[in-house]
Amino acid sequence: MASKAQESSSKSRSGKQAAASAKSTEATAKGGRPSTATVLGVAAVGVVAGLAANLGRKAAVQAPSAMAGDWFEAIKAEHKATLLLFDAMQKTTDKNTIKRSTLLMQLKHALGKHAFMEENVVYPALREAGSKDDADKLNHEHGYVKQYLYELTNLEKDSPQFLPKVAEFRAAIEKHVAEEENEIFPPMHAKLSDAKNKAITAAANKEAFKMA
Repeated sequence: MASKAQESSSKSRSGKQAAASAKSTEATAKGGRPSTATVLGVAAVGVVAGLAANLGRKAAVQAPSAMAGDWFEAIKAEHKATLLLFDAMQKTTDKNTIKRSTLLMQLKHALGKHAFMEENVVYPALREAGSKDDADKLNHEHGYVKQYLYELTNLEKDSPQFLPKVAEFRAAIEKHVAEEENEIFPPMHAKLSDAKNKAITAAANKEAFKMA
């Protein structure tokens, strides 16, 4: 009888020790250093949330162009949006250094996305349609767009040379826009089939989304 009582007591102590150990482990996980699984789980949730937020932001940026429904209409819409940024920049004074920096950053992003799409989709399609010289000319002009952005970035934002450089840049952009909208793209768009124009539109949206 004594032996059985001792055995029962021993089992009881073992059970209590196991329960205490489990509670200790749980307490450590909750109040002490988090477990590896917990850290990885939180990190994964953060990554997914970040990707979703970034995709949502990209979709919002690209939405105006995508909603145009046609690559040429989308290009014209982006041209108008770009000129609005120039309008805002040309209304600043030498005291508005932060505003100038912000607008310049927005202009760089808008023109970078626009150029990436044209250089990877529209200009190759233009060459394919038989207008190699026009495509090469437009592509060459994009190099000067980058040059102007470089010069404005390196100018002090309160420099008296800032607004004259912006005006010079705008004149170059307006010339480029007029060439595309009035001379080069209309005959290209008319020449291509509906299916081809739709294919260019889809490809243009896909490329622009990468940079949005």
